[in-house]
Amino acid sequence: MKALTYLGPGKKELAEKPKPELLQPTDVIVRVTKTTICGTDLHILLGDLPEVENGRILGHEGVGIVEEVGDGVKNFKKGDHVLISCITSCGKCDNCKKGLYAHCEDGGWILGYLIDGTQAEYVRIPHADNSLYHIPEGADEDALVMLSDILPTGFEIGVLNGKVQPGQTVAIVGSGPVGMAALLTAQFYSPAEIIMVDLDDNRLEVAKKFGATQTVNSSDGKAIQKIMELTDGKGVDVAMEAVGIPATFDICQHIVKPGGHIANVGVHGKPVEFHIEKLWISNITLTTGLVNTNTTPMLLKTVTYEKLKPEQLITHRFAFQDIMQAYEVFGNAAENQALKVLITNE
Repeated sequence: MKALTYLGPGKKELAEKPKPELLQPTDVIVRVTKTTICGTDLHILLGDLPEVENGRILGHEGVGIVEEVGDGVKNFKKGDHVLISCITSCGKCDNCKKGLYAHCEDGGWILGYLIDGTQAEYVRIPHADNSLYHIPEGADEDALVMLSDILPTGFEIGVLNGKVQPGQTVAIVGSGPVGMAALLTAQFYSPAEIIMVDLDDNRLEVAKKFGATQTVNSSDGKAIQKIMELTDGKGVDVAMEAVGIPATFDICQHIVKPGGHIANVGVHGKPVEFHIEKLWISNITLTTGLVNTNTTPMLLKTVTYEKLKPEQLITHRFAFQDIMQAYEVFGNAAENQALKVLITNE
């Protein structure tokens, strides 16, 4: 089969790889029909996650059709259309019993990281009963690809960790796909203001269409000043960091008001400076996290009934054989006005 393969920092290729086989009774083999590229895949290619071995098939998002089923699988059969979660969950360990599926003792985020992922014609899914979701008949499968990772990530790690409430002022620093997912799902809780911050005017214009009430272009280095002016010098109740670099984390530290929340969503490859000497007195809450995907069933319902339309995040579409071109487009997102790219193999 063909698969997008990591060859070390800065190197990748569309290579011929063996089709995966069932290794455990709880495994399923899925024929991947749609997948996408995540910012985390770009972090891997930058060398930010050295645990990723050369030869690893990348990708942790997608939908597909069940091809083979292990003897221990109860909930799925051959031919089922399924949503692949980015998080693998055994459902039995101490962390899973707490709902901390991201820290499953025999799973967590492993697809496209510690085991081969979804940017391939076929993928092995461990603990399938807890790591796949049935796709309702007639559902928009393009939209559901967004439910593998970015939508639950923006919602759980940004909105829920940030404890967004009605009437609040929220700033989302970073208007990429995860920042946009946080923007869409924050509106479940009716904040009074959502300020989107980014370097890219095109993304900020898209954010307005998705529900942002204010936008700030941070390219001039004056984002903090602008946000404080927009909030009459008070700052914001919730500051979400959705990029993963020191500069955007620093913005969040300077704009959060006393008693507010900083919700870190971005993947950081370098240390940041935490201004505890200023913030110790401010009664703020700082949260970090890897998505647990325990909100996926609820989000699946909202998308199925078109209360939430994440397909609007898709800006580019490619056939699977053109995945290298898709990486070029996504890797130069501002230049190409790209949010999410959809890669189809049907």
